Amino acid sequence: MSSGNGDSQPVKLSLPLKYQQEIFQEIREKDELVILARGLGVLRLVTNLLHSYDAAGNNLILVVGADERENGWIGEALAEHAAISLTSTARGLTLVNTDVMNVGTREKLYAQGGIFSITSRILVVDLLTGLLDPETITGMVALHADKIIATSLEAFILRIYRQKNKAGFLKAFSDSPEPFVTGFNPLSTMMRNLFLRNVSIWPRFHMVVAEALEGKKKAEVIELEVPMSESMRDIQQAIMECVEASIGDLKKSNSGLEMEDWNVDSALHKQFDLVIRRQLDPVWHRVSWKTKQIVNDLTVLRGMLHTLLTYDAVSFNKHLDTILAAHSPPPGSTRQNQSPWLFLDAAHTIFETAKRRVYTGSLLRDGNQDVEALRPVLEEQPKWAVLAEVLEEIDRDLYFNPVIRDDSNGTILIMCTDTAQCRQLRDYLQSMHVQLSSDGKESGDEEEDEPSAAPMMRKRLRGYLRWKREFVKVSAALFSESQNAMNSSITQTGNQSFRGKAPPNKRRRVRGGGTAGLGQTRAANGSVRTAEDKPLEVAALISEIKPNELEAAQKEEIITDPLDDMEDYYQLYNMEDLIVIHAYDGDMDEHVLEEVKPRYIIMYEPDAAFVRRVEVYRSSHNDRNVRVYFLYYGGSVEEQRYLSSVRREKDAFTKLIKEKSSMSVVMTLDAHGIEDPQDAFLRTINTRIAGGGRLAATAQPPRVVVDVREFRSSLPSLLHGRSMVIVPCMLTVGDYILSPNICIERKSIKDLISSFKDGRLYNQAETMLQYYKSPMLLIEFDQNKSFTLEPFADLSGSLSSTSSQNSSDLQSKIVLLTLAFPKLRIIWSSSPYQTAEIFESLKTQEPEPDPIHAVRVGLEGGQQAEDQSFNREPQDMLRVVPGVTGKNIKNLVIEMESIKEIANATVEELEPAVGKEAGRTIHHFFNKSVLE
Repeated sequence: MSSGNGDSQPVKLSLPLKYQQEIFQEIREKDELVILARGLGVLRLVTNLLHSYDAAGNNLILVVGADERENGWIGEALAEHAAISLTSTARGLTLVNTDVMNVGTREKLYAQGGIFSITSRILVVDLLTGLLDPETITGMVALHADKIIATSLEAFILRIYRQKNKAGFLKAFSDSPEPFVTGFNPLSTMMRNLFLRNVSIWPRFHMVVAEALEGKKKAEVIELEVPMSESMRDIQQAIMECVEASIGDLKKSNSGLEMEDWNVDSALHKQFDLVIRRQLDPVWHRVSWKTKQIVNDLTVLRGMLHTLLTYDAVSFNKHLDTILAAHSPPPGSTRQNQSPWLFLDAAHTIFETAKRRVYTGSLLRDGNQDVEALRPVLEEQPKWAVLAEVLEEIDRDLYFNPVIRDDSNGTILIMCTDTAQCRQLRDYLQSMHVQLSSDGKESGDEEEDEPSAAPMMRKRLRGYLRWKREFVKVSAALFSESQNAMNSSITQTGNQSFRGKAPPNKRRRVRGGGTAGLGQTRAANGSVRTAEDKPLEVAALISEIKPNELEAAQKEEIITDPLDDMEDYYQLYNMEDLIVIHAYDGDMDEHVLEEVKPRYIIMYEPDAAFVRRVEVYRSSHNDRNVRVYFLYYGGSVEEQRYLSSVRREKDAFTKLIKEKSSMSVVMTLDAHGIEDPQDAFLRTINTRIAGGGRLAATAQPPRVVVDVREFRSSLPSLLHGRSMVIVPCMLTVGDYILSPNICIERKSIKDLISSFKDGRLYNQAETMLQYYKSPMLLIEFDQNKSFTLEPFADLSGSLSSTSSQNSSDLQSKIVLLTLAFPKLRIIWSSSPYQTAEIFESLKTQEPEPDPIHAVRVGLEGGQQAEDQSFNREPQDMLRVVPGVTGKNIKNLVIEMESIKEIANATVEELEPAVGKEAGRTIHHFFNKSVLE
């Protein structure tokens, strides 16, 4: 397809399908938001659109919201397009994504024009400082429009752009419809954030899309429903019982919340635990300990549902061991803080059945007595045998029905969930024909063709038994620290706590709560506990699964490669008979299909987006035949999750189409802050004349000097929305300068706790008092979370201290800070919105701040503002290191080039930069053992 772009040279585009061409024509003509179904190729549209502008030349176009991999894709595609179109004016994509690129370089690049993908934090600073004039921008392309909410940096960028530039274009893309249907009038709210009037919706059931993908060139699909094994079905049923019981407990404890979606079907959705946490966040300080525990448990249980189907039996049992160890109380602890689901019978079923899938105990007759021994079971995943059958069928098909050569390679592409699954399948396919007979020798020819996972599973069981031995030691060491802390707290209270009662050991005997009479797999309090295997039994099991000669001859996996004998390991593969195993990877899967050109695709797990990618791939290429094998466990969570994700997306699109038909169109595209001149004048008049004040009118809007590191938060955007001029600077003292006298240091709760821990806050308060009359500490809470210190108490303090102790610990530190600095004022703000209001009221009757003076404050003698490097992240990391202070950090940065160099330096090398004592402290910090 070619499109005449007002230029004599036609621009060649790679949009073979009709719906792609229609979307392209539509978006070239007008500014709009395009919402596509997942897998329909949103990045292909973006690259073609950018190329059409790139080929024209003399354009300055900004791409906002692209991540690192998308930048790589777009850059590669633009270079390819330019080579095919032979356009001399095309320049490709320029990345401005590091703080290393200095101001001068960026200014030159912007002046030259082209297509830029810039990280939001750099772009917003460049727009506010005037380094990049918004009027010179030809247009903006915003990716992931669903993430552009009112407080996001991207919304701030679009507001600045639209305030200064009404003529430039603005296109937004999204392939996630769900966020546009949650909340009140979500689509129109998003449109207002994006300053757009038009929206174009393209679901999979759109007539044009359906016609394009369901024509003559449909891929051949073979669906294979794999039945789960009996034990897998039992475990899944038991986990679902635990999930149901947990949701039931949540509903009972939190009756005041909206619980329409709190059901087992929603629990299968990957965002379920986050949704519940978000609903509970505003009242998190009021919910019971049990509710908090259940919210965490739901994440664990949902993880178990996934690992049951993807892990092999040995790895799943190992995973359960770690879960149980993490949820078990330390030995000797009497605190009832275990997860409620561990007390259910279903939990017992999960752990027992999982263990039985790996090995089982059996009675052997040894002389006159029965001896219990362990026998390996090593149950295989049902999908493995089906995968082996499919590969055999493909081999037979290629041999007996050789296909007419087309543009596809003979490659087989296997797609699965993650890299761990890829590794598992690779191990299985490599070792499935290493046959073992009962006596450990090679089996006969008649059995040789039967694929088996026994060699792989035996190897994994050997690894598991070794791991288990080490794991017991590690968990014991971990618990001993908390046990010591508990013992010390008991000795402090002395014998007073037992006054009038029997000692603990006596009481336990009286109540009959000893573990002797209980079964092996239940603890004294009734929760599930691992049944320890006897050393002799484990030794017998190890001897039984010792590797034979055939297994020992298998090539070991190379973890670190010395690259000495490259010829043995590196060669060019013949793409004809290659099996490629790849994990689902979003838009990158399109690249895989285009590069591998597979003849057969085996979808080891269902994925709706990938199904569409295959449809698009097949429909785009006449000369490539594809056969797809679609595997799923019948009646499993996997099947349910796939169907519910397809249904959820369809419902979202239906709602979007309905809302679009009745949506009120925003007729003005003016960004917030553009107002009538008379209103602007009235706003600048200060009418507060109480207490001897005078009526004042200023011609300029209020100004705030902001540290460039603060653009990670949403506050600068909200201040700009209240018609304040934001001046980004590299500040040494404070984060926000409201006037020559008022300096504010902003802290979120997490930052406040870490600042107290490393003593950074005391230094900051000291420097603020030194240079400003009214220093203030702003403690800002998240708007969606409770306005109290209690929920954050567990982030500070030691392991042994309780929540109330932690909370009072944080409060006492704040009290000590105010005692140490009586002039320091503390502002408590429930959200960034309230902070913006507080700032506005603080600025009344105050003169405007001087940015140049604000930058100079706190700099060392003779040091220029320009000397400050822009790369702040490593410096922020260094400030946390013990021994590094505000005074010696500059010398350290000048002397040493990187954090790596500082970490590897000796005390003698550090001494010239920071002195002997500080050098010793820094060296000790970097060389301290993590296990101490």
